[in-house]
Amino acid sequence: MAQRRIGLIMHGVTGRMGMNQHLIRSIAAIRREGGVALPNGDRIMPDPIIVGRNREKLEALAKAHGVERVSTDLDACLADPNDTVFFDAATTQMRAELLKKAIAAGKHVYSEKPTAENLEDALDLVRVAKAAGIKHGVVQDKLFLPGLRKMKMVIDSGFLGRILSVRGEFGYWVFEGDLQPTQRPSWNYKKAEGGGIILDMLCHWRYVLDNTFGETKSVSCLGATHIPVRYDENDKPYDADTDDAAYATFELEGGIVAQINSSWTTRVRRDDLVTFHVDGTHGSAVCGLTDCWTQARVNTPKPVWNPDVPQTINFYEGWQKVPDTQPYPNGFRVQWEEFLKYVAGERADYPWDLLAGAKGVQLAEAGLKSWAERRWIDLPKLEA
Repeated sequence: MAQRRIGLIMHGVTGRMGMNQHLIRSIAAIRREGGVALPNGDRIMPDPIIVGRNREKLEALAKAHGVERVSTDLDACLADPNDTVFFDAATTQMRAELLKKAIAAGKHVYSEKPTAENLEDALDLVRVAKAAGIKHGVVQDKLFLPGLRKMKMVIDSGFLGRILSVRGEFGYWVFEGDLQPTQRPSWNYKKAEGGGIILDMLCHWRYVLDNTFGETKSVSCLGATHIPVRYDENDKPYDADTDDAAYATFELEGGIVAQINSSWTTRVRRDDLVTFHVDGTHGSAVCGLTDCWTQARVNTPKPVWNPDVPQTINFYEGWQKVPDTQPYPNGFRVQWEEFLKYVAGERADYPWDLLAGAKGVQLAEAGLKSWAERRWIDLPKLEA
């Protein structure tokens, strides 16, 4: 058994998502368990250097999670030929230029989404990466959620018949910061800092819709800023000037209609923080982050509208839970492992690349345009 090292430059992992999902639950967990196992018995061992501005914070994080290297000098890291992969989970505003810089240094790149603030820059990244001949990937973590993987299995089995519609509900109440501390960084609500739920979540919904239900053809989106004043990390009030909720309808291939509400201003009364309800001619399915339930055509109740008497049907009954037939590890980790295999030459292709990331930016940009112009926006096929 041989150990095959891959040096990683990890930028932006002192933030909430980068630290929890990418460093702790992905790379540190992979290292702790001996690397990524390959069919021939070899193992890929990621060797990260975490990069940022605050050395004290970096060193504390590294010590806590078994990382041996830290740096505050990104240029020096990019110049080191022993580290071949650059990862970014810092701010959206800086991302496109950082990825270009890494590509120019000959690094493979793996990135959080969105890959850029606009489609032009996202497509430019695709062209630059193609010209450089490097390998590239974009985080599309929700595809690896147990609930959506079970939903995809239900669809692939033919259980639903022809899919008619998809209804998604995502979100929760993000506290303003006065009554209780907020649970999201303040930049999420500042347009100048790349905030807004449309830019954030429509990038997710693009790859979820395309890969699970059908290619997205067009969008109609209404955004809203429901909470105009919030409190920052220093308990100071600030104007929230970008969208904290989005109400979108999508046309998918095959005539499927999808509706997804995304909100940081909603109180949850459903099975999970995100749910997808899919209706088909032969059956229906509902999934959350981890679970999925189905109801067949022959098991569907036959309600009659009568507002004068209490409802006699318990609509939660008559649904069957899809069992766990395999282990479902952390979705971020699963995708990291696949990308590391790709870099190591252990898989021939990688569909979750910068072009897939650009499609997410395309949908977010179209959603913002739809809101501004109050009309449907078609999505042309992307080529770079």
